[in-house]
Amino acid sequence: MKPIRTFTVVPSLPPAIEGLRQIAYNLRWAWNHEAIELFRRLDAGLWESSGHNPVLMLGTVNQTRLEAAAEDDAFRAHTERVWRELEEYTASESSWFRKVHGGADDQPLIAYFSAEFGLTECLSIFAGGLGILAGDHLKSASDIGVPLVGVGLAYQQGYFRQYLSQAGWQQESYEDNDFHNLPLTPACRADGQPVIVEVDLAGRPLRAQVWRAQAGRVALYLLDTNFGGNERAEDRDITDQLYGGDRDLRLRQEILLGIGGYRALEALGLEPTVYHMNEGHSAFLALERVRRLMETRGLSFVEARELASSSLVFTTHTPVEAGHDYFSAEMMDRYFSDYARRLGLGREQFLALGRRGPQDQGEFCMTVLALRLASYRNAVSKLHGEVSRRMWQVLWPAVPVSEVPIRHVTNGVHFRSWISLEMNQLYDRYLGPRWRDEPAKSDVWSRIQDIPAEELWRTHERRRMRLVAWARVRVREQRIRRSAPQAEIEAADEVLDPDALTIGFARRFATYKRAALILRDLDRLKRLLTDPARPVQLIFAGKAHPRDTEGKQLIQQIASLARSKELGRRLVFLEGYDLAVARYLVQGVDVWLNNPLRPQEASGTSGMKAAANGVLNLSTLDGWWDEVWREPGRPEGIGWAIGRGETYEDRNYQDQVEADALYELLECDVIPTYYDRGADHVPRKWVGRMKTSIGTLCHFVNTHRMVSQYTREYYLKAHARYRALEADQAARARALAGWMARVESGWGQVRVVEVLDGPAGDLPVGTRIRARARVRLGPLSPDDVAVELYFGQLDATGEIVGGEAIAMQAAGQDDQGNHLFETVTAGCRSSGRHGYTVRVLPRHPDLATEFLPGLIAGPG
Repeated sequence: MKPIRTFTVVPSLPPAIEGLRQIAYNLRWAWNHEAIELFRRLDAGLWESSGHNPVLMLGTVNQTRLEAAAEDDAFRAHTERVWRELEEYTASESSWFRKVHGGADDQPLIAYFSAEFGLTECLSIFAGGLGILAGDHLKSASDIGVPLVGVGLAYQQGYFRQYLSQAGWQQESYEDNDFHNLPLTPACRADGQPVIVEVDLAGRPLRAQVWRAQAGRVALYLLDTNFGGNERAEDRDITDQLYGGDRDLRLRQEILLGIGGYRALEALGLEPTVYHMNEGHSAFLALERVRRLMETRGLSFVEARELASSSLVFTTHTPVEAGHDYFSAEMMDRYFSDYARRLGLGREQFLALGRRGPQDQGEFCMTVLALRLASYRNAVSKLHGEVSRRMWQVLWPAVPVSEVPIRHVTNGVHFRSWISLEMNQLYDRYLGPRWRDEPAKSDVWSRIQDIPAEELWRTHERRRMRLVAWARVRVREQRIRRSAPQAEIEAADEVLDPDALTIGFARRFATYKRAALILRDLDRLKRLLTDPARPVQLIFAGKAHPRDTEGKQLIQQIASLARSKELGRRLVFLEGYDLAVARYLVQGVDVWLNNPLRPQEASGTSGMKAAANGVLNLSTLDGWWDEVWREPGRPEGIGWAIGRGETYEDRNYQDQVEADALYELLECDVIPTYYDRGADHVPRKWVGRMKTSIGTLCHFVNTHRMVSQYTREYYLKAHARYRALEADQAARARALAGWMARVESGWGQVRVVEVLDGPAGDLPVGTRIRARARVRLGPLSPDDVAVELYFGQLDATGEIVGGEAIAMQAAGQDDQGNHLFETVTAGCRSSGRHGYTVRVLPRHPDLATEFLPGLIAGPG
């Protein structure tokens, strides 16, 4: 039965503790240990049963308990302390951003779009690493004062909750998010009216209401279609599930995220100058940005595109082809035929925005759209940058892979969200408060050597003991849920050993992550796990995508071993992987195992969370671990590398080689080091490695470093470039567009006619090279181009590798109208076989990069 009216019931808090409401609705509590302890103090059992949701907790706690808390002067003082700290935090004008960039009159506003955000476990709108990274991005932006807002979708059911059947097969259940009992409030316009946005969906309007989550100083706006503004059930269901449904549903969600999200910010009166697309899901915002600039500034498509592009940042997270979103031309026609006309584009022109090249008649790719329209593009680790440049070189034909304009910003993690209370207190005591406020400063972490080995080890032991106690309760609950025999339920109280070497593996069960690599030789593994003198234990957790049968089979294999009589005490699988499970694991295990198939891990951040807690990493050289392991001057002892980054065509052989390397590391180094104890039972070599890992890695693997790097290298540059191009009725954007049209129309006539005076024969190291070239420019002038001598060593295939570009200067014309260019290079710095060529690129002061798709000319 439908109600005729609705109303909202809110918690009734005594005036003395009214501050609890403000604390509960600002997600800063999720990274504030004292705030969490405040809610535990109110009712520890309810805090757990509410899923760590303070809003739900305050709405269900017994009113008598609230009245008693209000009468408790110690509780009132605790509440006042946490509330006042939150007030000071949100009002403070002292932040990294203000100190470094606060002097400018014109401040940017960055809009950060992502399909998922992992801020806290009670707000289930994330699936895994991408979402947790987005949540940590917002948290660090808040902490260091970067002016940023987030935009995403409010999923009614979020991502699935996992449990295992009696046979160990992953099952998925979906629970509705009750937005009225979450740390969310309706987003409102300046006049107090709730924000409702509308997008066209194949000829009919789709509407979304907007919720606001406050994460410290940063607001996150979430679009929700499940309300009375949509008559069709299929429209209300669009925001039901994250990564659920078919490809058509995915396209409709991405239209809502990109186009609807852009319109939501407009409705709120916000005017970002920079838009950051976190993965390709939100790439339609780039089109909406262009369309709105056409409408509001009276620009043509090409003019608006140049202006919009200057303000767009795109981060790709996916190093495998299958991970990118593709939509058929027919689907794009269904949803975008009218939209394309409003952009002034024909069908083929529109589809070309998402295709790889002029000859491509395939599907429309969201990553290609984002790469084409954004001026600033990055991968999420150094190795991933190399992979991405190779993967997308097709968009910049004839540009050397190393110069494809995709850089990298290595991911990080938000330390305050992941470091345990005990380690937090230890860092406060020995490192001072700067580790929280300035974790990217390496000198802060050099003080880790001041912590006595005994104190660091005892702190870590307490976390392991807490992990084991919690895991036992979790395993007992799992066995009760699947109606296990009573003896098996009671045996849960004896799984794991609080003193044994504990290895953790927790992440998505995608097959390339190879969760079962350590199980490849079961006899060898059993000897390690059951050694009475030096026992080892394994804790697994993670979800497989609902349609990933292979991933589910891996979980079933591990769950079967966990139920075996021989290994049941030494190997467990924890169901329902979420942020709470992840925190217990990264804070309590001794070794973090990560063995993806190189180079398919874009970055990976779980090992960073572990490292921040003093846990040692044991990983293949992929993602971020490859980067820090190969860093010049890296000290020994930050962890262990499985192999040295070799790759083989035979996947089975690759797995065997790396499994053998993993076993050997465990047998010969990891286990002996852990059990090498003196009279005080402290493994001093192990603790030495913990200190080296913390001191070497922590300044780098945090999102304060990451967000400040984005700010310096992308946000501020994009903001300044956008402001320059939009000034005077977008005069420079119009001029740039006109210049681009002229260059593109005349580029077919540009070529290097002849290279003169180039080096030949045998030359001594250090020889200075003189080169001249005749270049045909057609209708273009020397001011329109950059002519470069590109030289370097040759590889076995005769390709220039690691080449160096040297600018050539205009030196007049010959009698045939060719332009002459010349240069003297720096000397050759190494011996060996070298080669060179001359290339021509477009040049304009308002270009973000001179490497434009299809615009590079050489000899011939």
